[in-house]
Amino acid sequence: MKKILVGTHNTGKFKELSFLISRKIKKISPISLNISSPKETGKTFTANAKLKAKYFSKFTNLPVISDDSGLCIKALKGKPGIYSARYAKKYGSFNKAMKFILKKMENKKNRSAFFVCSLSFVSHEKKIVTVSGKIKGSISKKIKGVNGFGYDPIFVPNSKSITFGQMLKKKKIRLDHRYIAFKKLKKIIKTL
Repeated sequence: MKKILVGTHNTGKFKELSFLISRKIKKISPISLNISSPKETGKTFTANAKLKAKYFSKFTNLPVISDDSGLCIKALKGKPGIYSARYAKKYGSFNKAMKFILKKMENKKNRSAFFVCSLSFVSHEKKIVTVSGKIKGSISKKIKGVNGFGYDPIFVPNSKSITFGQMLKKKKIRLDHRYIAFKKLKKIIKTL
Protein backbone atom coordinates (compact mmCIF):
# COMPACT_ATOMS: atom_id res chain seq x y z
CA MET A 1 0.00 0.00 0.00
CA LYS A 2 1.54 3.28 -1.14
CA LYS A 3 -1.41 5.64 -0.74
CA ILE A 4 -4.58 5.73 1.33
CA LEU A 5 -7.60 8.03 1.36
CA VAL A 6 -8.28 9.14 4.92
CA GLY A 7 -12.05 9.58 4.63
CA THR A 8 -12.78 12.63 6.76
CA HIS A 9 -13.25 16.38 6.36
CA ASN A 10 -12.34 16.86 10.04
CA THR A 11 -8.75 18.16 10.15
CA GLY A 12 -8.24 16.89 13.72
CA LYS A 13 -9.25 13.34 12.75
CA PHE A 14 -7.20 13.53 9.57
CA LYS A 15 -4.06 14.48 11.54
CA GLU A 16 -4.57 11.79 14.19
CA LEU A 17 -5.27 8.99 11.70
CA SER A 18 -2.35 10.10 9.51
CA PHE A 19 -0.07 9.99 12.56
CA LEU A 20 -1.12 6.38 13.29
CA ILE A 21 -0.75 5.10 9.72
CA SER A 22 2.75 4.09 8.56
CA ARG A 23 4.95 6.96 7.37
CA LYS A 24 5.64 5.00 4.18
CA ILE A 25 2.03 5.47 3.08
CA LYS A 26 0.93 8.77 1.52
CA LYS A 27 -2.26 10.08 3.12
CA ILE A 28 -4.79 11.69 0.79
CA SER A 29 -7.64 13.91 1.99
CA PRO A 30 -11.06 13.84 0.30
CA ILE A 31 -10.90 17.65 0.37
CA SER A 32 -7.90 17.58 -2.02
CA LEU A 33 -9.96 15.40 -4.40
CA ASN A 34 -13.07 17.62 -4.08
CA ILE A 35 -15.11 14.78 -2.57
CA SER A 36 -17.90 16.01 -0.32
CA SER A 37 -18.95 14.28 2.92
CA PRO A 38 -21.81 11.77 2.96
CA LYS A 39 -24.91 12.17 5.11
CA GLU A 40 -24.43 10.19 8.32
CA THR A 41 -27.67 8.24 8.45
CA GLY A 42 -26.42 5.28 10.53
CA LYS A 43 -27.78 4.62 14.01
CA THR A 44 -24.42 3.44 15.40
CA PHE A 45 -20.75 4.44 15.18
CA THR A 46 -20.04 1.21 13.25
CA ALA A 47 -22.82 1.88 10.72
CA ASN A 48 -21.59 5.44 10.12
CA ALA A 49 -17.93 4.40 9.78
CA LYS A 50 -18.91 1.76 7.18
CA LEU A 51 -21.19 4.19 5.37
CA LYS A 52 -18.38 6.78 5.10
CA ALA A 53 -15.74 4.26 3.98
CA LYS A 54 -18.02 2.79 1.28
CA TYR A 55 -19.04 6.27 0.13
CA PHE A 56 -15.46 7.56 -0.23
CA SER A 57 -14.31 4.34 -1.93
CA LYS A 58 -16.81 4.97 -4.77
CA PHE A 59 -14.77 7.99 -5.85
CA THR A 60 -11.31 6.42 -5.81
CA ASN A 61 -9.37 3.23 -6.49
CA LEU A 62 -7.32 3.87 -3.36
CA PRO A 63 -7.81 1.96 -0.11
CA VAL A 64 -9.94 4.05 2.28
CA ILE A 65 -10.01 4.42 6.05
CA SER A 66 -12.93 6.20 7.71
CA ASP A 67 -13.75 6.91 11.31
CA ASP A 68 -16.90 7.62 13.23
CA SER A 69 -16.38 8.60 16.82
CA GLY A 70 -18.01 10.43 19.66
CA LEU A 71 -18.46 11.06 23.35
CA CYS A 72 -21.09 9.16 25.34
CA ILE A 73 -22.06 10.57 28.75
CA LYS A 74 -23.90 8.32 31.20
CA ALA A 75 -25.84 11.08 33.00
CA LEU A 76 -27.04 12.41 29.62
CA LYS A 77 -28.31 8.97 28.54
CA GLY A 78 -25.36 8.40 26.22
CA LYS A 79 -25.53 11.79 24.51
CA PRO A 80 -24.06 13.38 22.44
CA GLY A 81 -23.01 9.92 21.14
CA ILE A 82 -23.24 9.53 17.37
CA TYR A 83 -24.44 13.15 17.23
CA SER A 84 -21.20 14.52 18.76
CA ALA A 85 -20.17 16.55 15.69
CA ARG A 86 -23.77 17.57 15.01
CA TYR A 87 -24.03 18.92 18.58
CA ALA A 88 -21.16 21.26 17.78
CA LYS A 89 -22.94 22.37 14.60
CA LYS A 90 -26.20 22.86 16.50
CA TYR A 91 -24.63 25.02 19.23
CA GLY A 92 -22.24 26.90 16.94
CA SER A 93 -18.90 25.29 17.88
CA PHE A 94 -17.33 22.53 19.99
CA ASN A 95 -16.55 25.16 22.62
CA LYS A 96 -20.22 26.16 22.88
CA ALA A 97 -21.29 22.50 22.83
CA MET A 98 -18.89 21.78 25.73
CA LYS A 99 -20.31 24.72 27.70
CA PHE A 100 -23.82 23.38 27.08
CA ILE A 101 -22.77 19.89 28.28
CA LEU A 102 -21.07 21.26 31.42
CA LYS A 103 -24.22 23.26 32.24
CA LYS A 104 -26.36 20.10 31.91
CA MET A 105 -23.85 18.23 34.10
CA GLU A 106 -23.81 20.83 36.93
CA ASN A 107 -25.92 18.83 39.40
CA LYS A 108 -25.00 15.34 38.23
CA LYS A 109 -23.15 13.11 40.67
CA ASN A 110 -22.26 10.53 38.06
CA ARG A 111 -19.80 12.13 35.63
CA SER A 112 -18.72 8.91 33.91
CA ALA A 113 -18.34 8.94 30.15
CA PHE A 114 -16.54 7.15 27.36
CA PHE A 115 -15.23 7.90 23.90
CA VAL A 116 -15.93 5.43 21.09
CA CYS A 117 -14.20 5.16 17.72
CA SER A 118 -15.26 2.87 14.90
CA LEU A 119 -12.80 2.52 12.03
CA SER A 120 -13.71 1.10 8.64
CA PHE A 121 -11.14 0.10 6.04
CA VAL A 122 -11.96 -0.61 2.40
CA SER A 123 -9.23 -2.42 0.44
CA HIS A 124 -8.32 -2.17 -3.27
CA GLU A 125 -10.61 -5.18 -3.78
CA LYS A 126 -13.41 -3.26 -2.03
CA LYS A 127 -13.42 -5.65 0.94
CA ILE A 128 -14.45 -3.93 4.16
CA VAL A 129 -13.17 -4.40 7.71
CA THR A 130 -14.62 -2.53 10.69
CA VAL A 131 -13.34 -2.40 14.28
CA SER A 132 -14.15 -0.32 17.37
CA GLY A 133 -12.20 1.11 20.28
CA LYS A 134 -13.45 2.55 23.54
CA ILE A 135 -11.86 4.50 26.38
CA LYS A 136 -13.60 5.16 29.70
CA GLY A 137 -13.27 8.29 31.77
CA SER A 138 -15.23 11.17 33.26
CA ILE A 139 -16.37 14.69 32.44
CA SER A 140 -14.32 17.48 34.03
CA LYS A 141 -16.00 20.41 35.81
CA LYS A 142 -14.39 22.94 33.47
CA ILE A 143 -12.99 23.15 29.94
CA LYS A 144 -9.27 22.47 30.37
CA GLY A 145 -6.49 22.47 27.80
CA VAL A 146 -6.13 23.56 24.20
CA ASN A 147 -4.66 20.42 22.63
CA GLY A 148 -6.57 17.82 20.68
CA PHE A 149 -9.95 18.68 19.15
CA GLY A 150 -13.67 18.20 19.70
CA TYR A 151 -14.57 17.31 23.29
CA ASP A 152 -10.98 16.55 24.37
CA PRO A 153 -10.85 19.48 26.86
CA ILE A 154 -13.69 18.05 29.03
CA PHE A 155 -12.73 14.35 29.02
CA VAL A 156 -10.46 12.89 31.72
CA PRO A 157 -9.51 9.27 30.93
CA ASN A 158 -9.59 6.79 33.84
CA SER A 159 -6.32 6.62 35.81
CA LYS A 160 -5.33 10.12 34.55
CA SER A 161 -5.79 13.45 36.33
CA ILE A 162 -5.81 15.70 33.27
CA THR A 163 -8.08 16.04 30.23
CA PHE A 164 -7.19 14.91 26.72
CA GLY A 165 -7.00 18.64 25.93
CA GLN A 166 -4.21 19.09 28.48
CA MET A 167 -2.11 16.16 27.25
CA LEU A 168 0.76 16.35 24.83
CA LYS A 169 -0.66 15.45 21.42
CA LYS A 170 1.59 12.41 20.93
CA LYS A 171 0.71 11.08 24.37
CA LYS A 172 -3.01 11.50 23.78
CA ILE A 173 -2.89 9.92 20.31
CA ARG A 174 -1.18 6.80 21.73
CA LEU A 175 -3.83 6.38 24.40
CA ASP A 176 -7.23 7.29 23.03
CA HIS A 177 -10.18 5.43 21.48
CA ARG A 178 -8.88 5.96 17.94
CA TYR A 179 -5.55 4.34 18.86
CA ILE A 180 -7.33 1.38 20.51
CA ALA A 181 -9.41 0.85 17.35
CA PHE A 182 -6.40 1.34 15.08
CA LYS A 183 -4.35 -1.29 16.96
CA LYS A 184 -7.16 -3.82 16.32
CA LEU A 185 -7.29 -2.85 12.64
CA LYS A 186 -3.49 -3.13 12.27
CA LYS A 187 -3.63 -6.72 13.51
CA ILE A 188 -5.93 -7.52 10.59
CA ILE A 189 -4.35 -5.24 7.97
CA LYS A 190 -0.64 -5.55 8.67
CA THR A 191 0.39 -3.04 5.99
CA LEU A 192 -1.10 -0.07 7.87
